[in-house]
Amino acid sequence: MEVDFKNSLSKSLFWDVNIKDIDAEIHSLFIAERVLTRGTLDDFRTIKYYYGVEKLKSIIVEIKNLDERTLSFCSVYFSIPKSKFRCYNFKQSNQTHWNY
Repeated sequence: MEVDFKNSLSKSLFWDVNIKDIDAEIHSLFIAERVLTRGTLDDFRTIKYYYGVEKLKSIIVEIKNLDERTLSFCSVYFSIPKSKFRCYNFKQSNQTHWNY
């Protein structure tokens, strides 16, 4: 059964882009990041069903920016150590400014 992927996701997730121009395979990283950081539980279920758990796991570890709460959720939900996430390692390598 094929999911009507674009019509199943919340329209508010892609307010700044034309949804017709988004390809679910080419833009999988963009879609996953938007859904994880701004989507609903139904949006999460949609991408999990569409991509499958294993492919979704390989997508989310490559996301460059996830907030701490989303990172923790993904780490626990998919049983992936935080250290395997690109966003975790990227954040660790960036020096922060001194807070005077």
